[in-house]
Formats: sequence, C-alpha cells, structure tokens
Amino acid sequence: MVEKVIQLRCECNQYPWGKQGSKSISATLCSKTPGTNFKIDENTPYAEMWMGTYPELPSYVLETGENLQDVIDEHSHDLIGRNVIQKFGHKNLPFLPKVLSIAKALPLQLHPNKALSAKLHEKNPNQFTDPNHKPEIALALGDFEAFCGFKPLEDIKRILELAPLQAFLPDIKKPDFDDQSLKHVVRTMLLASADAVKKTTDALLELPKEQFGKDTYIPDLIPRLAKQYDQTDNGILVALITMNYLQLKAGDSIYIPADGIHAYLSGDIIECMARSNNVLNTGFCPRADRDSIDMFTSCLTFSPHNVEESMLRPKQSDKAKSGKTQLYAPPMSEFNMLATELKDGEDETISAVDGPSIMICTKGEGTMKADGKEHKLSEGYIFFIGRGVEVQYNSTKGLQMYTAYVE
Repeated sequence: MVEKVIQLRCECNQYPWGKQGSKSISATLCSKTPGTNFKIDENTPYAEMWMGTYPELPSYVLETGENLQDVIDEHSHDLIGRNVIQKFGHKNLPFLPKVLSIAKALPLQLHPNKALSAKLHEKNPNQFTDPNHKPEIALALGDFEAFCGFKPLEDIKRILELAPLQAFLPDIKKPDFDDQSLKHVVRTMLLASADAVKKTTDALLELPKEQFGKDTYIPDLIPRLAKQYDQTDNGILVALITMNYLQLKAGDSIYIPADGIHAYLSGDIIECMARSNNVLNTGFCPRADRDSIDMFTSCLTFSPHNVEESMLRPKQSDKAKSGKTQLYAPPMSEFNMLATELKDGEDETISAVDGPSIMICTKGEGTMKADGKEHKLSEGYIFFIGRGVEVQYNSTKGLQMYTAYVE
C-alpha cells in the first residue's frame, strides 16, 4: 500500500519583484522545511514557493527525494482518485498552490483562456508551457495591495475627462462609454510612446488632488510605480486609471478569472490556480519583454468591473468538524482552499476529501493525525494528502494551515 500522507520539500524561485532574503515569507517557509537543502541568501529576492507537480518547479518527497509526480503516476487511483482523473482527463494535480512574497509590482498581465492557451502552446511551447487556462485566487497573509479587474465604467470615464487624459478618450458617436470603449482606451494607453506616458503622468501630478475625486491614490502611486520601473511605463496609466486598486488585510481574498487583467503590488499571499503557467505581460516590465498588445487587448474580459466583484468571500467549511476552518470556493472546478486557524490547545478535524490535497503550515506548532500516523507540524511543513483521508489537527502553539484540494 502506498503512503497517502507525504511530506514534501519545495523550491522557491527568484524574480526581481520578490522580497529580499529572509524578508520573503516564501523563502522563509521554504527554508524551514526539515531536511531541506534550501538556504536563504540575504542578497537575493525570493518571489514564489511552488507546491505541487508542475514540471517547472516540482515538489519532492522529503523522505526519499522522489519527484511527487512520479509517485502519483505510479499510484494515481489511490492518491488522485478515479473521479478526479475522469473529470480532468489526466493523472496530474489539476491545481498549483504557491506562496508569493511581493516587494514591487508584478508585470501587468492576464492568463489566456483554454482555447488561446492551446494555440499558443502549440505555436511556442517554450514560452507557453501548457495548453491550460489559469484562473486563480490570491489569499492575503497580511497587508496586500493589488490591481485587479476594471473600475466601473462611469468611474473610468470620469477620470478620463481630466485634461491630461482626454487624449485617451475614444471618439464615441453614441453617448455610452462601454466595454469596447474601455478596450480602446487600454490599447491606446499600451501603445502610447514613452514620451507620451511621461508627459501624461507629469501633468497628472500637477493637478490638485481633489480633482481625482475618490481616487486620490492615483497621484500618490505614480511616483512609487515610476521608481519601481520607470515613469514611461505604460502599465502606470492602465493600472491607475482603468483598474481597481485593492488594499486587503489578512484573510481577504480575490478571484481572478481567465483573461482577467491584474498586477499584484505588495504583500505576502497564498496563491492557487489551475495547473498552468501561461501569461501575457504588457506593463511593469521592459518593453522588450512585453507580449503582443493586440493579442493582450483581444483577450481582455471585463469582469470584475468593481472592487466587490473582485473579492472572494470565505464561508464556514462543512468539512470542518470544529468550525475553525474557512472555505474559499472560486467559481471553477480545479480547486477549493481551506484556511484553518487554531489557538493553543485547540483541535480541528477535516473530513476525507474525494481527491488530493496539498497543505502548508504557515504559523505555529502542533500535530496532524492522518492515515494511521501522527506527523509533527511547524512553519514550512508541507504535506500532500491523497484522496479519502480524514485529517485531525491539534495545536500546541497557534497553528495556521492552508489546504488546496479538489474532488
């Protein structure tokens, strides 16, 4: 019989937007996995710890060093389950959880839908490494800033009527400013020359703050984004003028659909997505690294169209027997996320799931009983849990766990 509870060793990648050294929660958790060979270099920015079986940064069985995917391939019906295999048509984990540590804005991006991903993967498999879509959630571990989706149309039109921005307004014959008008605005902003972007942002900074109405963060964020990248970066205009700016607290979560425009700005988050790594970037990165603006704007969807539509509100999980676990259930089939918080001496039991799970402990100490064994829990301990396993947690010191699962 295969072990259904497998402790994992994961890796952390390095992107310039990551947090430096041990300021990065992703790197810190990675380094605290017992027996890992991952060591933190204080001069290196660490961005993302990946947990799962995506080949770019796979997880390994801590005890044996085996690639987790190899173990799943050999015991797929025990670990993944027939229902999940039939549902998705493969033996891979259909989700990819990560811990992200963000010091400055990620590229302005969207993830192409399934149809476009399949075409891009066939045409350029080195850049687009799978044929899948990538809807995702971001769950804040603390203060978290993000640009996500678009503002309500009337708010965008109001801002565009400011003198420095009127050049981006489309010549609309009908009275309505609609989604197609917005698509034109985004495309025009992305195509603007470096000089035009700088002149626009300079002019915006000269306006009295009250002219921005409720969006007074716009002149506050222009210098910050310009310092992170460049005052000529087209992403500054698109993000500040057309997109929702969110300031979230620990436990808040957002959902980003396939083709949803977004750019995370700062903070530490648990992120989970459908099994994919496809992305189109058009801002907050060097012009040479940007994907086709025509392709990007042709993909745009216009939901969410306000802050509330971006939010993914948790609810009490019906799998949790002690009521100390919240469920984050995005409108997609690839995964749900559980967040379990236990004070000293508290316990929680999570009913068996008809599919695989990956759990990470982000705070505290305690134990996990599952599949007839007891496992120690502490920061940076990560487990794959096969289908059909009930899990009992006991906290000796304020435990916090996040579990991605599918069934």
